[in-house]
Amino acid sequence: MDTIDSKILEVLQENSRVSISDLSKHVNLSLSAVSERLKKLGASNVIEKFTVILDPVAFGQSLSVLMNISLENPRDTEEFFNIIDKEREVLECHYVTGEYDYILRITTKNTATLESLMNRIKAIPEIKRTQTNVILSTLKQRYSVSPHIPEK
Repeated sequence: MDTIDSKILEVLQENSRVSISDLSKHVNLSLSAVSERLKKLGASNVIEKFTVILDPVAFGQSLSVLMNISLENPRDTEEFFNIIDKEREVLECHYVTGEYDYILRITTKNTATLESLMNRIKAIPEIKRTQTNVILSTLKQRYSVSPHIPEK
């Protein structure tokens, strides 16, 4: 990967629907050269996938929280994940170091739907304790790593 690939990725992160023609103008390469680079970036899994990011508020889901979870025993991980995986409001589940074992990012409609989800999660027998923090505002949110490669 070089600085041209990096620039292609930066443009795609801003708008993944940009045309090949516009992309080629941004990086000063021919259409075929840009197309070939995109194929290589996809084949090498540098580009994992193209997707759509939905606005949760447009779907009536304006409450986001981070929930820390500790399990009774590491052997309970599979059962815990099988239950959590079925909860559509749980957007992320991270295995972490520290006082807790997992951090969930949850987006839901309101405090009533959050309470219902929390009750379902806390009813999982493998859970030892939880801590939930409401996200009041998000100052920075990136959906992927930066492709920036410093020029030499």
